[in-house]
Amino acid sequence: MNPKILIIDDEESTRFGLSRYLSKVGYIVQDADTLSKSKEAVSSQRFDAIILDLNLPDGNGLDWIPELREIHPDVALVIITGYGDIPVAVEAMRRGADNFLTKPVNMADLDVFLRKSLEIGNLRRKHLTTQRLMRKDQPYFGESSVMKKVMNMISLASENESPVVLLGETGSGKGFLAKWLHDHSPRYSGPFVELNCSNLRGDLLASELFGHAKGSFTSAVHDKQGLIEVADGGTLFLDEISDMDLGVQAQFLKVVEEKQYRRLGEVKMRTSDFRLICATNHDLVEEIKNGRFRKDLYFRINVLPITIPPLRERPEDIPGFVRKILTNLGHNDTEVPDEIIQMLKNYPWPGNIRELRNVLERAILLSQGKTLSTEHFPGLEPCYFISEKNKRLSNLDNIEENHIRAIVKQFNGDTRKASEALGISRATLYRKLKKFQKK
Repeated sequence: MNPKILIIDDEESTRFGLSRYLSKVGYIVQDADTLSKSKEAVSSQRFDAIILDLNLPDGNGLDWIPELREIHPDVALVIITGYGDIPVAVEAMRRGADNFLTKPVNMADLDVFLRKSLEIGNLRRKHLTTQRLMRKDQPYFGESSVMKKVMNMISLASENESPVVLLGETGSGKGFLAKWLHDHSPRYSGPFVELNCSNLRGDLLASELFGHAKGSFTSAVHDKQGLIEVADGGTLFLDEISDMDLGVQAQFLKVVEEKQYRRLGEVKMRTSDFRLICATNHDLVEEIKNGRFRKDLYFRINVLPITIPPLRERPEDIPGFVRKILTNLGHNDTEVPDEIIQMLKNYPWPGNIRELRNVLERAILLSQGKTLSTEHFPGLEPCYFISEKNKRLSNLDNIEENHIRAIVKQFNGDTRKASEALGISRATLYRKLKKFQKK
């Protein structure tokens, strides 16, 4: 992708000459003649480099440098100034500029300085990302053969910009995989912006995605950036995209195709260069048949679908997850007897990894520092499990139904506590209970 440059100078001839030359040598160029226009441009899109004249009609570019550097720490910044302004240019570099040139600008020198500044910007991005990754705990996804295949697909996806759809049950780790994909992609230094589409409906979801202008609706008391705008230069992760309203789906389809959008109540067209990752625990083809998901949006986002298997289909990963979760909870010295590991392997885990974490956290609290035993795992007692002999006769849906009903009963019908124990949302719990009633 060619670097995108913003030229800021109040002299039309300077802007014309710089734009013409830089366009010829392969840059994407935009210009502005005032500080206010520059701030508006920087707020609505991402630039790889900025060429800034310090003396502007509505302000001094020198005072803007610290603010610009705070918002965009990795942007390459080159100052152009008059011959007698060398001390000012030195001060600009002290405040955060990468290089400076004096007028009249030698175009060949400018190209060299820009490329050096872009290299500095790339190094700065890598340094910031390395620091961020060093502070973060590395996730564990499992070592089973089926998860190795999934990670091979995720690694392939991290090497390109195509949309990805993560398919899997609630709590199976779709969000963690989406973040890993972003952190190991060329956009690792950009923002990772996440939105759960099941939490909002209609205009609220549209406002969260596209942003809104002040006065666009009753409660819009000020301008608001949308998450599409925030994700510029990074990754937009839409969890439970199957729950997105059809009206919003139609609007979002245009964004996916053209990377252009408008805030609600605004006529100005904005652009955002983001990588799209979606996730859902529903069958999108079935959702299309039922009229709940647009076929054209499905074909646009379903470039690289990756299915994450539920935890019950890879019990060999459970010991590793137990060790990782206990370490994250600050109990890495806690011993887990073999009988407990076997009990956890036999359990069907309708809430998957999220439920496993909740179960282990509850067991640690109940044990009060003592050795873990089966009594610290209420609801997972052997009576809930099915022997190897009878597994082929068992229906997995019945196992799930029996367990969910038992947990709801254990908490005396309190769906909030039951959903937390199961590691699923209350909406998912209600949906499952409703499905059981229809049997």
